[in-house]
Amino acid sequence: MFFRMRKLLSFFVVLIALSSCNEYQKVLKNEDVKAKYDLAQKYYEAEDYKRANRLFEQIAPKYVGKPQGERVMFFFANTYFKRKDYNMSGYQFERFIKSYPKSEKVAEAAFLGAKSYYKLSPAHSLDQTDTDKALVKLQSFINMYPESEFFDEANTMAKELTTKKERKAFEIGKQFNKLGHFDYTFLTPAMAAFDNFISDYPGSIFREEALYLKFESATEFGLNSFSRFKPERLNNAKAAYNVLKRQFPETKFENDAAKLLKKIEKELGNTIMNEDKVTK
Repeated sequence: MFFRMRKLLSFFVVLIALSSCNEYQKVLKNEDVKAKYDLAQKYYEAEDYKRANRLFEQIAPKYVGKPQGERVMFFFANTYFKRKDYNMSGYQFERFIKSYPKSEKVAEAAFLGAKSYYKLSPAHSLDQTDTDKALVKLQSFINMYPESEFFDEANTMAKELTTKKERKAFEIGKQFNKLGHFDYTFLTPAMAAFDNFISDYPGSIFREEALYLKFESATEFGLNSFSRFKPERLNNAKAAYNVLKRQFPETKFENDAAKLLKKIEKELGNTIMNEDKVTK
């Protein structure tokens, strides 16, 4: 009896599915805009965003300038978002905002549009064009809708993307620094990259490490220089050490920094002794 009931239930499920599919295909192919609108809403509420999207796509042009147009366009954009087609959802939410700037949904559309670009943001090691666009959109939303229910989430996403941008810039200097251990000519671009990073991201969580690595790069650069350049470059390294200690008096890199400073002092002492010998 139990297995018979299961078979009957399965049969009805398949029958309903086929009926729904037939209804969808029938409405999709006919010219009845109202029927498409009603079925699109039905699928949207049932979270069948793929079918709802197809129907909204067909009827959206028909509702331009009509009372239902605003609703259709918002749902149409949101079906793309729900399906994780973030390129299209970002574009469609932008269209919605331009078409209905006074809509009650405009703040939500601005947030979801910004979130679409946030979702497109790649790993920090890749090109950050989409990250830049997401940050612009998120900052615009934060500035325009400080009372929105989405404000805190937007702030969190903006901070995450900013950290990702910071890490990208930081890793450039770090990579040059690493290469500098094998070829000291890479230490010049390493120092330049760290200088740019420190200037561009004054509040970064990577600032302390960037200051230390700038000092490390400057030290290695000075130690590997020709004798006539050593004093100036080693003194520049000492200046980088002083900046690190001034900004982070109890830096976590204290032990390594102290060892490097000792090397600098020793090398400067040797340089002075050699200059005295030459003078005599």
